[in-house]
Amino acid sequence: RAHRHRLSHSLTMPDKRPGDALLNPAAFPEPKVRPNNPNFGSGPCAKRPGWTGDAISDAALGRSHRSSLGKAKLAEAIDETHALLGLPKDYLVGIVPASDTGAVEMVMWSMLGERPVDICHWESFGTTWYSDAVKELKLEKVTNIKAEFGVLPDLSKTDASHDILFTMNGTTSGVRVPSLDWIPADRTGLTICDATSAIFGFDMLPWEKLDVVTYSWQKVLGGEGAHGMLILGPRAVARLESYKPPRPLPKIFRLCKGDGTLNGGIFKGETINTPSMMCVEDYLDALRWAKSIGGLPALLAKSAANFKVLADFEAKTGWLEFLCAVPEHRSNTSVCFKMKAPSGEPMGSDAVAKFRKLLEQKGVCFDIGAYRDAPPGLRIWCGATIEASDLQALTGWMEWAYAQVAAA
Repeated sequence: RAHRHRLSHSLTMPDKRPGDALLNPAAFPEPKVRPNNPNFGSGPCAKRPGWTGDAISDAALGRSHRSSLGKAKLAEAIDETHALLGLPKDYLVGIVPASDTGAVEMVMWSMLGERPVDICHWESFGTTWYSDAVKELKLEKVTNIKAEFGVLPDLSKTDASHDILFTMNGTTSGVRVPSLDWIPADRTGLTICDATSAIFGFDMLPWEKLDVVTYSWQKVLGGEGAHGMLILGPRAVARLESYKPPRPLPKIFRLCKGDGTLNGGIFKGETINTPSMMCVEDYLDALRWAKSIGGLPALLAKSAANFKVLADFEAKTGWLEFLCAVPEHRSNTSVCFKMKAPSGEPMGSDAVAKFRKLLEQKGVCFDIGAYRDAPPGLRIWCGATIEASDLQALTGWMEWAYAQVAAA
C-alpha cells in the first residue's frame, strides 16, 4: 500500500531541479534576519520560548527525592502530564530511568514473551528494539515488519492477537504513523508505542488503542535528558501482574513488587532510582508553559504551523526534497530532507556537511545533520518550542548556504 502511494506521488510531482541562478553566490547575499533561537536539533530540543535559568529557581536542589517536597514535585509532574494529555482516568503515568530508551527496554524485558510479537520499524531506534528482542531477549516468535528510511511499512500486516511494538514517529527518518485505524479495539495482544518524538507534537488519539506509551522530556517540550516517561493502560497492568518473564530483571526494569503485583508507587512519584530534581523542575516549567499557551491543542497547532514553513520552502526549492515521499506519512516534528547537487543528483555527504558547517559558523543553525544511520541530508526539528518566525528566518540562510556550496 505504501509503495502504491509512493509511486502515485512520484508521478505527479513537478520536476524540481536546482536552477542555474544558484551557481551565483552573489545572487544570494547574507540575510539580514537571523533566527532568535538557532537550536533546531532533534534531541535535546530547543527550550521553550522565553526560557531562562530563573525557570528552575524553585528546584528542590540538595533535597531528597523521597522528602515530602521531592515527592510532591514528582507527583505534580505525573498529574500535570496526565491532565495535559487528556489520558483516560484508568491510565497510569510514571517517571522511570534512562530516558525513552530505558522506558522502552523496561517494557520489553518485563512484558514480552507471553505471546508472539510484531515489531514495526523504519528507522534507527525501532530497528534497535527489533535487534534487542531477537538478540538480547532471544524471543523466538518475532515478526519483522520493516521498511527503509523514508518509507512506512505496511502496518496492516500486524496480527492483533500478537503484541505489537512500534514507533509513532521515526525520529531519524521523518516518517510518522498517520493514524491508529489499523489497531483493532478488540485486539488480544498489547500495543507498545515508542512516542518520544510524537507525543505533544501530533494527534495520538484514541489513547485506548495504545496499551503502553513511552517518551522522554527532551523532545517536544524541550526538557532535559536522562528521564523516561511510562504510560500504562489497564491491559498493560494486567499483563504485568499475570506474566512472569523467564529472565532476570535488573532493578531499574522492575515494575512489580516481590509478590507479583504492580509497584504502584512508581506512578505516584516514588521513582525506582534517584532523579535529578533540577530536571524535574525544568519539566514542570515546560508543562506550565504548555498549559499557559492553550494546552495540548496549542502544542499540536504550533508543530503543524512550524512544519508548514518548511513544507512551503521545500515546495519552491529545486534542491531540497523530503526523505519521505508520501505527504500523509511525513513527520511534522523531526522533519527529514535529502539535498540535491546543482546537477540534480543527490548531494554527497561532504557537501551536505559543508552546508551545515556554514550555518553553524554564522551562528544561525545548529544540530540539523541527518542521524548517523540515515542517508545524507538534514533533520530539522519543528516541535512546539520552535518558533515559526525562526524557521522562516532559517530558510533564507539555507538558500544562502546552498548557493555557497553549489558554486564551490
